[in-house]
Amino acid sequence: MPVALLALAIGAFGIGATEFAMMGLLPAVAHGMHVSIPRAGYLITGYALGVVVGAPLLTAVSGRFTRKRLLLAMMVVFTVGNLAAAGAPDYGFLLVARVLTALPHGAFFGVGSVVAAELVDERRSAQAISLMFTGLSVANIIGVPAATALGTAFGWRLAFALIGAAGLLAVLGIAVLVPTDRTHTPVRLRTELRAFTRPQVWLALAVGTLGFAGVFGTYTYIAPMLSTLAGAGPAGLTAALALFGIGSAVGNLLGGRLADRAVMPAIYLALGFLAAVLALFALTVHDEATALVTVFAIGTAAGLVIPPVQLRTMRAAEEAPTMAAASVQSSLNIANAGGAALGGMVISAGFGYAAASLAGAVLALAGLGLALVSGRLDGVPASSPAVHERQDS
Repeated sequence: MPVALLALAIGAFGIGATEFAMMGLLPAVAHGMHVSIPRAGYLITGYALGVVVGAPLLTAVSGRFTRKRLLLAMMVVFTVGNLAAAGAPDYGFLLVARVLTALPHGAFFGVGSVVAAELVDERRSAQAISLMFTGLSVANIIGVPAATALGTAFGWRLAFALIGAAGLLAVLGIAVLVPTDRTHTPVRLRTELRAFTRPQVWLALAVGTLGFAGVFGTYTYIAPMLSTLAGAGPAGLTAALALFGIGSAVGNLLGGRLADRAVMPAIYLALGFLAAVLALFALTVHDEATALVTVFAIGTAAGLVIPPVQLRTMRAAEEAPTMAAASVQSSLNIANAGGAALGGMVISAGFGYAAASLAGAVLALAGLGLALVSGRLDGVPASSPAVHERQDS
């Protein structure tokens, strides 16, 4: 695989670290900014909204830039946002810095997916995309725990300064390693918007949203689930987070290989497996050992979903893949908010923590149902073990 993918993976690592590190740093930030925990929580909400808005917005205003220049500009904004957060004098400034940092999130993965696919032979495009997304998995395994530990020990500002340094490294990597000659085509807004007149683009986005809503409906409440139902202590919770990250890395790489063989069957497999392990978690969560094994399986299933959904969306958009690919990240953040809200409603209704996992399984099954509809619209038999990749687009 081209070394340029390393630069894209570093950018993905930084984005993953800045998105999720705030969860662990929230108490320290609230104390340092003299605000309540709930008010500090708006820093997470603000970031998610920034991702949803930024993906189509940055793609829309980027018509005069090549994809390489877009990647560089977005990582510069990301770096500046994190450094601004590190030096924020008050809560309001920090909130603005977090929203600024979030704006390039979706567009970076959208443009980066297109660039990654162009760097390799078409038969390996999903593998290339999955390697870029591995940076997100590594962020969950290493970056987020490290940022949380360093931020807790030496102050939360240090965590954002280090993430800013990772952004600077990504800028340098993209400038040096990503070739210009293969990313020379500017993004045309009218062409990109035309992709959203295709039902298959919307179906692909809906499939990803429902599938990941199932993941977040469970994962959002993983700490109270394990502590209350499995009796897990701090060590068990830390192990669960690490196992989820490792599983997502494994699933991501495997999902890329499967998607390159046949996109739609890969989606069917990923969502079916996800629904099964989420339903199983409602049973295994009552024992710490079996719960941890299932958390790893949930992470693997979640990782399996991303590459084929990303590739399916890009192919459905045909000649205008950039905004469609960026919109996948918006849909995943909508899934984050919607899945967490649904899980909270189920728990608040008195059904218990385990029921949130069952609700997640239902959402994954709904995503599978939409995927089957999408495949049928292509004229692709759902039972086919392998389909020529052109039929999957």
